[in-house]
Amino acid sequence: MRELLRFQPLYQTRVWGGRALEAALGRTLPGRDPIGESWEVVDRPEAQSVADGGAFSGQSLRSILSRHAADVMGPKWPADKPFPILVKWLDCRERLSLQVHPPAAVAQELKGEPKTENWYIAQTAPGAELLVGLKRGVTREQFERALVENTVESCVHRFRVAAGDSILVQSGQVHAIDAGNLILEIQQNSDTTYRVYDWGRVGLDGQPRELHIEQSLRSIDWNDFEPAPLRAAPTSGVIADCAEFRIRRCVLGAGERVHLRAGEQPRLLCIASGTVRATNEGSGGTRTPFGQKLERGDNVLVPYGGAFTFSAEATTILLLTENFVD
Repeated sequence: MRELLRFQPLYQTRVWGGRALEAALGRTLPGRDPIGESWEVVDRPEAQSVADGGAFSGQSLRSILSRHAADVMGPKWPADKPFPILVKWLDCRERLSLQVHPPAAVAQELKGEPKTENWYIAQTAPGAELLVGLKRGVTREQFERALVENTVESCVHRFRVAAGDSILVQSGQVHAIDAGNLILEIQQNSDTTYRVYDWGRVGLDGQPRELHIEQSLRSIDWNDFEPAPLRAAPTSGVIADCAEFRIRRCVLGAGERVHLRAGEQPRLLCIASGTVRATNEGSGGTRTPFGQKLERGDNVLVPYGGAFTFSAEATTILLLTENFVD
């Protein structure tokens, strides 16, 4: 397979969302509802990415993998196995619920799915914060009492963030995204979220949203205290490394390039800022003329069987997600 796979975004209405993806990423959003999430790459029964352009235009990711698993994912990937990563843009106009994703052992008992995710802060309002983990020394008993007394915010670790910061949120870590953050979320292919507290908010229907307190209390890691974010830096390096994936930040000056060879592994590439030209390295070292332009907010799947060069047109930050295939 010698082409990048680009997909049509799947926009999700959320009570805490807004319309910031229009200005921030230059997109046209549907309707007038608050859009909280744009699912960029997804292979789930209830949601399917559809290829946008190229030889596979109009085909779902599931259809492509069922026919071309070896070319996209490598020779050992079963054709019926779902794509293991879900990529989202999040527009958090308001604070999200306080929530947790179940660890693998608990997820199996609760008939859910574990979800470890990484948040890359692409843009943020002054003073915006994240809430991740417990304040040092908080116990389950204190947390449960705070839920009853509506003082749970005092139990959760919070910190300010700036553009370029990131944090890996493991299954079992209690967390919430504060208002004013535009985030690229790269996660396990899962959609199990337990809300433990929702700040007294009501949904778009005017009713309080469902809480999952029992499931949340079983899922929270009660020894997870005050995790630290990885702060923005002007250099390339690994920003997340876990059993499920690794994410590399590639900082390029104008004219600098990243080369990805065929036969190594599939990767996901996001343009966090800037612009690149993607050139297909064909047989004999030939290159497709001019190449394909990728701009801020674009996410593409780089197949196992393709070789590509990404050339920056100006200062650019690329996020490369890899190591998601055994």
